[in-house]
Amino acid sequence: MTESSPLSLPKPFLGVTQSALGRLWVERCSASQSAIALAIAQTHGVPDILARVIAGRGVGIHETEGFLNPRLRDLLPDPHVLTDMEAAASRLADSVMRSEKVAIFGDYDVDGACSSALLGEYLRGCGISFAIHIPDRITEGYGPNVDAIRALKEQGADILVTVDCGTASIEPLAEAKRLGLDPIVLDHHQAPVQLPEALAIVNPNRQDDLSGLGHLCAAGVVFLFLVALNRVLRQRGFFQNRHEPDLMGSLDLVALATVADVVPLIGLNRAFVRQGLAIMRARHRIGLAALLDTAGLAGAPEAWHLGYLVGPRINAGGRIGDAALGARLLLTEDPVQAGQIAGELDRLNRERQAIEVVAVQEAEAQAMLALERAPDQPVLVTASAEWHPGVVGLISARTKERFRRPAFAFTLNPDGTATGSGRSVPGVDLGAAVRAAVEAGIAIKGGGHTMAAGVTIKATDLDHFVAFVKDKLNEPVSITRLNDQFAIDATLTAAGAQPTLVTALERAGPFGSGQPEPVFVFPQHRVVEAREVGSGGHMRVKLRGGDGSFIGGIAFRAAGQPLGNALSGAIGSPLHVAGTLSIDRWGGQEKAELRIMDVARPE
Repeated sequence: MTESSPLSLPKPFLGVTQSALGRLWVERCSASQSAIALAIAQTHGVPDILARVIAGRGVGIHETEGFLNPRLRDLLPDPHVLTDMEAAASRLADSVMRSEKVAIFGDYDVDGACSSALLGEYLRGCGISFAIHIPDRITEGYGPNVDAIRALKEQGADILVTVDCGTASIEPLAEAKRLGLDPIVLDHHQAPVQLPEALAIVNPNRQDDLSGLGHLCAAGVVFLFLVALNRVLRQRGFFQNRHEPDLMGSLDLVALATVADVVPLIGLNRAFVRQGLAIMRARHRIGLAALLDTAGLAGAPEAWHLGYLVGPRINAGGRIGDAALGARLLLTEDPVQAGQIAGELDRLNRERQAIEVVAVQEAEAQAMLALERAPDQPVLVTASAEWHPGVVGLISARTKERFRRPAFAFTLNPDGTATGSGRSVPGVDLGAAVRAAVEAGIAIKGGGHTMAAGVTIKATDLDHFVAFVKDKLNEPVSITRLNDQFAIDATLTAAGAQPTLVTALERAGPFGSGQPEPVFVFPQHRVVEAREVGSGGHMRVKLRGGDGSFIGGIAFRAAGQPLGNALSGAIGSPLHVAGTLSIDRWGGQEKAELRIMDVARPE
């Protein structure tokens, strides 16, 4: 999609220049894209509204077929386009041929759990012994550490593979090499100029990698590695008397990691998620099926379920419990164990939610005070010695959502350090800012990618860090805030929002980061009901169109916030209501439901 310049003053959609969230509403499709949408509808025989959604995402007439039907075989590159891939695959193939024990060191988030399970499942299919180590967030921190590597060696490991971590782990990988573990790194985080000594570092975001695959999550990198490894083992005759592991059957893990790690759903990632969801719907993976049941999802999982229902539960283990629970769940073949782990992750997730509520309230109060003092500051940084280290990422995410600018949240540790996590907004590269802080000596360690980053600093350097990131991000944040527009795909009425329409729109999915869900405005719909439900501050809303038809909606975490106040203050009055559509399946019936994202009073 062609972005409008901040100086071009686009025409407000429905005349909305200042919504309840302070945004300018604009039409997503430019004039040229509207013409392309018409051509797509005529050429490909798709409904006009679907054609408009497709064109609004920058897809041309000749690209439409591939966009609607992304096939892995058309989009999967030769894995060797990634720097060091050939050396990595060859060395691990040696391990498999010699039946060496493989140590897998993963991150404690969903991407790390999925990446660890991907590699472990493949090795299990080859009959190879492996051990997975997921570090404890509090006692070990992010990434490989010397003590854990020594312990893995003592347990009989012959080779070390790090997944979703390791790119900046200079000292731990030097120790692994000294111990003869031939470290291999499979990662996607932004890389420093100086890389650690390793047999191979496969990372599309290392500075000398020209693959163009920097949008992959770690599980996507691991999948490509397994394709390369499988090819080498096939060439060496390893599968002459055994079945090859089912790589395509593991795409459910790649899909889960891709959505949960909020990487762009473009190109290869779209194919990963589309095919992975199809595999997940068959519920062959016992652990995932148990987790879906525990989350109360009886129907077919969709992309947003992975981000809002499945991902948080797997993450809960790494945040406030046993960090290895997620990987164990994804690998288990025992239904009883799967049910037990799923139940424990669900319990931890509820505990995490309770911890998060109080911390977020404190962080928002700090942020509001900071904005009162300096309304135009580009980055919000909050900190407390009372916050659990496992929820600082969630605190920064909520602060970012509330104030629509990058945010960091730090927990102040007893040892004099501060451990923080940051979340960004589109157009602002947070990972690069953190790496710059490390290279400038302001941060002890840190890294990440464009939209999320983690960092450790001396608590006494907090003000120095704040000044550094504000200076680093001031220009990109200023540009982003000047262009703070809410893109609308089309208008709809309550009567027109039918399940058949939602089903048709799903052909343009999956939706997520870099591939936004279609946003529709329901103009001048009267607010019949707006009430708080549940314990998460959500609001249940009922709207009535001019013809008397109704549609239900929900505004997540809106109670007491500008969006919720606007809804509750408009009961009985008409509003322009914007949001995305989903299908609510209850009692054997289906109806469209609106997830409300913004509202504006008609002029």
